[in-house]
Amino acid sequence: MKKMESSYPHIFSLAGKTAVISGGATGLGLAMTECMVSAGAKVIMLGRSLPETAQAICDQYPGSVFYRQYDVVNTQEAPLLAAELIEAHGQVDILINNAGNHCKKPVEEMTVEDFEGVMKVHVTGAFALSKAFVPHMRQRGSGSILFTASMTSFIGQPYVMGYAAAKSAYLGLVRTLASEVSGDGIRVNAIAPGWIDTPMFRKATDNDPARKAKILGRTPMNKVGEPADIGWAAVYLCSDAAKFITGICLPVDGGALIGF
Repeated sequence: MKKMESSYPHIFSLAGKTAVISGGATGLGLAMTECMVSAGAKVIMLGRSLPETAQAICDQYPGSVFYRQYDVVNTQEAPLLAAELIEAHGQVDILINNAGNHCKKPVEEMTVEDFEGVMKVHVTGAFALSKAFVPHMRQRGSGSILFTASMTSFIGQPYVMGYAAAKSAYLGLVRTLASEVSGDGIRVNAIAPGWIDTPMFRKATDNDPARKAKILGRTPMNKVGEPADIGWAAVYLCSDAAKFITGICLPVDGGALIGF
């Protein structure tokens, strides 16, 4: 039996890797940024606004975190963005499609424009970014593309038709893209966050004890997650520790998908 090399914890390291994270300056995207930097990566955050907030984050991690203003719906700019970032930083090893928006309305009130607006950000925008970086990763013979999926990729939640359709579409994108590019050394995966303790979660549940009780009641661990739980899952899936994992969606949810 071949002796296992003593590579732990280096196999989980992202040292020398460059990651591009859409929506990387806020929420779960920021958690991914911070965890990836802690794992040794250089991170380029993409965002359509919040330059002052983003600059403050860059100042906390000088030389490790950068910001580029970019709106994922401007899909015609994706190839130019990819070329610019590759030229400026030498390589892009990781792409995380995390940017998103939301529309919460009953189906009768949700307009076609509302629905399309959510799909454009999540699905079309993520497709365009992935397409833009694939040739570079193929040329290098390595890369990792990650999508931020959702509980709504798997379960029905009312009033979020567009969001649920978009996050469900991610599963198809992951499986199909993985089948196309994994032979070239590019792994494609997704994370489905459960209920995470963010300002958005607190806003939705602080004055709605019944909703919070329902969430905890279907979560076997009987608690919500922390943003870093998503960040560290992203680090794992983009590290060499996950080098034989592609085409999957990892729920990080305290067991909510299997909860009774």
